[in-house]
Amino acid sequence: MDRTERFYKIDQLLSERRVVPFETLQSELEISRATLKRDLLYLRDRLNAPIVWDRKAGGYRYTGQAAAGIRSGGQFELPGLWFNAQEIHALLTMQHLLASLDQGGLLGPHVQPLMARLNGLMGTADDSAEEIRKRVRIIGVAARTMDLAQFERVGAALLRRKRLRITYHARGSNAVSEREVSPQRLVHYRENWYLDAWCHLRKGLRNFSVDAIERAEILEKPARSLVEKTLNKVLGTGYGIFSGSRVQWARLRFSPERARWVASERWHPKQKGYLEQDGAYLLEIPYADDRELVMDILKYGPDCEVLGPDELRQRVRKQAAATLALYRKSSGVRSRDRTT
Repeated sequence: MDRTERFYKIDQLLSERRVVPFETLQSELEISRATLKRDLLYLRDRLNAPIVWDRKAGGYRYTGQAAAGIRSGGQFELPGLWFNAQEIHALLTMQHLLASLDQGGLLGPHVQPLMARLNGLMGTADDSAEEIRKRVRIIGVAARTMDLAQFERVGAALLRRKRLRITYHARGSNAVSEREVSPQRLVHYRENWYLDAWCHLRKGLRNFSVDAIERAEILEKPARSLVEKTLNKVLGTGYGIFSGSRVQWARLRFSPERARWVASERWHPKQKGYLEQDGAYLLEIPYADDRELVMDILKYGPDCEVLGPDELRQRVRKQAAATLALYRKSSGVRSRDRTT
């Protein structure tokens, strides 16, 4: 780590542990004694950090306001810290989510304090939050339009542990139904929001696209609560957002060319991957409903071979043939249009 990161690490250790021996600081920072002495001297003399050696306690500690963890109006301030890749992505993603939620302005009073706090976290002495955003972009793809009023009611019922009466448009069957559900948790997945809930009509756990909820009404009935272990078992074992009780393992083989990318991708928390001698990559992932998995496989075209199960293999082959037939049909129409 660089010197600025070490300063923040020293600050963190002194704030959390109150008194820290020299040897502990050296071990945590993984630096030499001479470097640690220079860092402590710089913090005290150049940044006015109130660090003292406590002979009785056998370590370094803060004095004054810093000892109580108070920074605002304090005697010193650490220099700007550039976050690492994971931290900056997390902060920007949070801002991205908040901004996308507030497109209609309904959540403005609640969102703005959070946005201001994130700006403060990202802004440094050398680089403002706005300057960082100019240089780091997060591009959302395939986000569907959502009714913020319905989203707000769903969130309120979830936090208050109340039931919801919803009018739901199931796009797969194009059917509209009215249901009473007990919200369990909200899930943000691939730029869209989903509600995991107990459906009292179907008497089971279901996953609902929040943007497909046409109307939501909070009922003054206590929601049925399920433990997280049950939610994960029913809704979180398979691939993607679709649930199912019959979990199978897909075996996919990617060409050596495509393996360079897929080998570093995370398709599922429980996936298994192996590089073969010819450079190809064998990926094994669990799934309960193959709809989303088939779409992702087809994106790779001939670079992905389905080794099993046979049911999945036939489904992909059938879908690929249908896509090819549609392409040939549309190409033929355009060709005839050009000759007339």
